[in-house]
Amino acid sequence: MMKNTLFYFLIILLVALVSCAKTDQTNEFEADIIIYGGTSAGITAAVQAKKMGKSVIVVSPDIHLGGLSSGGLGFTDTGDKSVIGGLAREFYHRVYMHYQNDSVWKWQKREEYGNKGQGTPAIDGGARTMWIFEPHVAEMIFEDFVRENEIQVLRDEWLDRESGVQKENCKIISLKTLSGKTFKGKVFIDATYEGDLLASAGVSYHVGRESNATYNETWNGVQVGVFQHRHYFLQPVSPYIIPGDSTSGLLPEISDLPPGKNGEGDQRLQAYNFRMALSQHPNNRLPFPKPENYDPNRYELLARVFATGWNETFDKFDDIPNLKTDTNNHGPFSTDYIGKNYAYPEASYEERKTMIREHEDYQKGLMYFLANDPRVPDSVRMEMSKWGLAKDEFTDNGNWPHQIYVREARRMIGDYVMTEHEVLGKREVPQSIGMGSYSLDSHNVQRFVTEDGLVQNEGDIGVHPENPYSISYGTIVPKKRECENLLVPICVSSSHTAFGSIRMEPVFMILGQSAATAAVMAIDEKTAVQEVDYGKLNQKLKSDGQVLVLEERLK
Repeated sequence: MMKNTLFYFLIILLVALVSCAKTDQTNEFEADIIIYGGTSAGITAAVQAKKMGKSVIVVSPDIHLGGLSSGGLGFTDTGDKSVIGGLAREFYHRVYMHYQNDSVWKWQKREEYGNKGQGTPAIDGGARTMWIFEPHVAEMIFEDFVRENEIQVLRDEWLDRESGVQKENCKIISLKTLSGKTFKGKVFIDATYEGDLLASAGVSYHVGRESNATYNETWNGVQVGVFQHRHYFLQPVSPYIIPGDSTSGLLPEISDLPPGKNGEGDQRLQAYNFRMALSQHPNNRLPFPKPENYDPNRYELLARVFATGWNETFDKFDDIPNLKTDTNNHGPFSTDYIGKNYAYPEASYEERKTMIREHEDYQKGLMYFLANDPRVPDSVRMEMSKWGLAKDEFTDNGNWPHQIYVREARRMIGDYVMTEHEVLGKREVPQSIGMGSYSLDSHNVQRFVTEDGLVQNEGDIGVHPENPYSISYGTIVPKKRECENLLVPICVSSSHTAFGSIRMEPVFMILGQSAATAAVMAIDEKTAVQEVDYGKLNQKLKSDGQVLVLEERLK
C-alpha cells in the first residue's frame, strides 16, 4: 500500500511539474521581430516582416487593431496621394475593393456617395483607391492582413513600463508585459502613439513644444495671436462667470495661467479628442447619451459663442459611406478638450484611463448639450436631432470610439531631428524612407484670458508645404549609444511643428513598412539598425512600391 501511495504521489508530482513547465513556457515568446503596438504602423510593419521571411509577434495593448485608422479617423488626412505607396496604398486599394460590392452599401446607395468637392475626395477610380471609409471596414482590413499573413497577435498586453525592458550592451533583449509574458527578439519596433517602449528602453525623447530657438524654426513654441484656421474666438467673448466681471471667476475649460511669450517652448500638447462616427439614418442612429456627471454649465462658453452669431457647428461633419460622418473638431469651442492632456504621455496606465474617461465625458456632454440645451440655436438643435451615434460602429464600446486621438505624445530625439525646414522644402533630406505632404498642423494647445480680459485659444497652426517632402531614415532610429535594435515609426525624431505634418495615418503606415524592412536587413546583416546599408534599403523600399522622392510620384 505504501509503495502504491508513493507511486501515485510521484505521478501527481510529475504531472504538476509538467503542467507548471507548460504554463511557464506559454509565458515566453520569441520571434525575429517584436512589434509593440497594434496601430496601423504596427500591423503594416508586421506584414512587411512576414513578407520578407521573418518571424514576428505583435504585442498589442489594444484589443482592436488599426489605431486611429479603425478608431474613427475615416476621413483620411492624405495630402498629396501620389506619394502614398507600398502597403499603405494597398490598404486604401482594399478599401476601394470593399466598396465596389453593392451589398456593403446598407444605408445609402453607392451612386449617392462619392467625390462631392470635399477636401479629401473619397474615390480615385483610376488608381483603384478609396481614401474615406467606415471604421469597421478599416478594422476588417487590418484583421485580413493579420489572417492572410499568419501574424501572431497578442492583445490586451501592456508593457511593464517600470521594469519590463531588459537590455544588454545597448540592445533590447526582451520586453515583459503586466500579465507576466516575456517576448524575446532580435529587433524591436515601438508602434505606439505614446512611445512607451522607447521611453522604457532609455531612449531620449521630448514632450511638448520646443522653442523656436531650439531648431531655428518659426512655427514652434507659443503662437499667441496666430490664427491660421477658424478654431479661435472670432468675436469678443468674456471668460468670466458674470460677463465682464473678473471677480466672479472663470468659466470651465479656461486656464488661469498666462500663455507664455511667442516662440517659447513649453510642456503643453495639442488637444486630443475622439473622432466620432455619427449616423443620420433613422434606423442606424442612437440618441446622444447624457453622461452621468453631465453639467450644462461647462458649455456656457459655447453658448456665448452662439450668441455672437457663429454658425459653423456642422463644418466638420465629414461624410463617410453609409450616411455616416467622421466628426472632428471645428471652431473655438468644439470636440477638442483643450489643455486636459498635458500629463498624458508620462502618466500611468490608470491615470491615462482617467484622462480618456474625462475626454469622453466632456465630448459626450458637448453632443448632448448641442442636441438639447435651450441656449443652442433652434436651427442647430433641429439639425442635431437628425444625428446620433452610429449603431453599427464600435458595438462593443457603447458605439463610442475605442481609440482616443493621441495627436502627439513623446517624440524621440535621435541623431537626426526632422524640423519645419525639411518639411517646407528649405533643407535637403538624407536617406529617404518615405514621403509626407500634409500641412504643419497643430490643434490648439491652450485656452487663456487675454490682456483685454477676453477668452482666446492658442497653438492652432496650419502651414502648407509647396511640395511633398522626404522623411529621413534617421527619424525612426535612436542614437546608437542608447539602443541598437529599436525602430520607432510613430513617435519619430522630429520637432513639434514638423510632427504636425508627419503625424498622419498614411505616413505611419509608410514608416511602419520601412521600419520593418530595415529591421529585417539589420538581422540579416547582423548589424545595428543605425548601420543598415541604406543603398540596399533604398532599393528594397522602391521595389516594394514605396515613394521616396518627388520624381517617383505615382500617377
